Amino acid sequence: MESTPAVFAGTVFALFGAGLVLWTGARTVHRQPVADGVRPVASALLAGAFGAGSLALAAWCFGQL
Repeated sequence: MESTPAVFAGTVFALFGAGLVLWTGARTVHRQPVADGVRPVASALLAGAFGAGSLALAAWCFGQL
C-alpha cells in the first residue's frame, strides 16, 4: 500500500527529468536559448542540473520500494 505513492512520485520525477534533459540538450545542440534573457551557458547548466536532480530523485523513490 505504501509503495503506490513512491511509484507515482518516481514516475513523475523520471518523466520530468528525462523531458527536461532531452529538451535542454536539443535546444543546446541547435544553439537556441534555453531561457530568454539569460546567458545561454548558465541557463543550460541550470536546466541540466534540475533535470539530473529530478532523475536522481526518481532513482531514490524507486529505491524505496
